[in-house]
Amino acid sequence: MVNKNLKLSILIPVRNEAINIPVMLKILHAVVEVPNEILIVCDSKDDNSIPAVKKLQPAYPNIRLVYNNLGKGVANAIKAGINASNGKYILLFAVDEVGPVLAIDDMIHLMDKGCDLVSCTRYAYGGRRLGGSLIQGILSKTGNRLFRMVSGSVFTDSTTGIKMFKKSIFEKIKIEAKPVGWAVVFELAIKAQAFGMKLGEVPIISIDRLYGGKSTFSLGPWAKEYFRWFLWGIKNLPRGRIKKPMVSIPLSTATGKK
Repeated sequence: MVNKNLKLSILIPVRNEAINIPVMLKILHAVVEVPNEILIVCDSKDDNSIPAVKKLQPAYPNIRLVYNNLGKGVANAIKAGINASNGKYILLFAVDEVGPVLAIDDMIHLMDKGCDLVSCTRYAYGGRRLGGSLIQGILSKTGNRLFRMVSGSVFTDSTTGIKMFKKSIFEKIKIEAKPVGWAVVFELAIKAQAFGMKLGEVPIISIDRLYGGKSTFSLGPWAKEYFRWFLWGIKNLPRGRIKKPMVSIPLSTATGKK
């Protein structure tokens, strides 16, 4: 029976992540205490993630497989996952990211205080980015800093894929990003500000692909789509009239202790 009163739907788009899924599900099960469901969203029925999830479902009854029938790509996977979700809050999560798990409680705390959308940050309040492509890392950090300067964005890390928001706001934030990389989360961050929503930000330690797997990063197509939303933000964000986000700094991030 589907629980219609869940507090949190954790939405994880995947593509051939059989290696990472068992590790991430075990960590989420140990850390997340609120009533939740975990939606593993696949584009293709021959994805090697599917048998990995089915094998684990007897041990984790809150896991559901969702088939993305809207078209390939993260943007469509997110739409399909949200359509299938039952939680009050939606958490977008990456299966290859271990560090951000420790920020989930702080994100829920800010949501409970009235935020419409909470974004994590790798570039402020003690947040850090470790591992991954050097080029991707430089572009991400430099791009976020430049975007803040020229657009007036209040987020220090608009492009992180780790975001939590009220399911009820998704109809207002109509997703238009092309299914290229994770540009859709950049769009979410920009539109939440443009529409005057109450925002929050939580630092994370991002460790990219700690347990292996292959990244889908492609410089040319990703850069083109991100730049499209970069320009959209410059044009549409109301400079000087966006309230600063509420910030929750976990003790473990600020001091190195728990």
